[in-house]
Amino acid sequence: MKYRLFALGLSFALFSQGPAFADDFMSQVKAAVASATAPVTKWDGPTTGPVLQKNKKIIFIASDMKNGGVQGVQQGLSEAAKVAGWHLETLDGAGSVKDQLSALNQAIAQKPDGIVIGGWNPNVAKIPLDHAAKLGIVLIGWHAIPQPGPVEKYHLFYNVTSDSNDVARIAADYAIARSDGKAQVVILTDSLYQIALDKANVMKAEIGKCASCKVLEFIDTPLSDTSSRMPSMTFSLLQKYGDKYQYTLAINDLYFDFMAPALRTANKGGKNAPFNISAGDGSITAYQRIRTSNSQLATVPEPLKLHGWQVLDEFNRAFAGQKPSGYVTPAHLVTKENIDKDGGQNNMYDPQNDYQGHYKAIWGVK
Repeated sequence: MKYRLFALGLSFALFSQGPAFADDFMSQVKAAVASATAPVTKWDGPTTGPVLQKNKKIIFIASDMKNGGVQGVQQGLSEAAKVAGWHLETLDGAGSVKDQLSALNQAIAQKPDGIVIGGWNPNVAKIPLDHAAKLGIVLIGWHAIPQPGPVEKYHLFYNVTSDSNDVARIAADYAIARSDGKAQVVILTDSLYQIALDKANVMKAEIGKCASCKVLEFIDTPLSDTSSRMPSMTFSLLQKYGDKYQYTLAINDLYFDFMAPALRTANKGGKNAPFNISAGDGSITAYQRIRTSNSQLATVPEPLKLHGWQVLDEFNRAFAGQKPSGYVTPAHLVTKENIDKDGGQNNMYDPQNDYQGHYKAIWGVK
């Protein structure tokens, strides 16, 4: 893809090959962390495209509007739709396949110009997606699958996402770098979402490249049930592993919303292990925890509002009969040291690269 960045797609040598390779691995891990924490001020996306197509209606079907990542994309899309003068409707899938399919069928019945698959697996909806495509409804995904780009088998004109492998890898790299190659980690994921499972497996593989690091446990637990599961799970992990339990790597910040209070009750967390690192999505509560050293060290947020603007731009290209932009945003690591940069004052990652102005210029609007 023309705009795809590979800055974090590093080739790592295994520690088992000897001390020199181990040193090289750590050097590359630390370089990746330094690159991912640098401020984002330069626009690296598309600069040309079709003028704005008029009077379009799109429906955003959210996986779960309690998810901060989904909320951020919907917010960005809403801002872009107002600029475009398009009508946007949002339906909440409420974290269940049943509700997501119901929302999709409701959306198709309205025969809009476009539908967004907002953060849920289209594999469960092949028949209605086939029907939508036959009706001429343009389909675009956000986090629909782990990889960015067009997805022909689901009729997705484009799937907007950062490279989930890069996002997961840099989260694991931060634990490796911060522990000086000795991280003992628990990994949390939700197999309901393929992107979540894939990210967790990438984190596991990255930790596996570090000879003195170890995955203590790989846990599949639903994001939709974090409030009831995480407190007891946290106490169980602390009891089971004791001081060996140093880091938690999770595929989403939501797990830590309910882990942090349990850690405080156990006189853990805060500035002491276990340290929590999320491979997405940079929620408001995650920013607050990182800023105050409250049981979360880092998150790898995606530029959610930017993604919302990109979703509208991809729709506009489809409506104009053009190809997708091919733009893929690079992974960005937020820590306490850089949290107030890149829009962090508002508790979210919002690159200061004037993406709104660049998209308006492409569309020919002020």
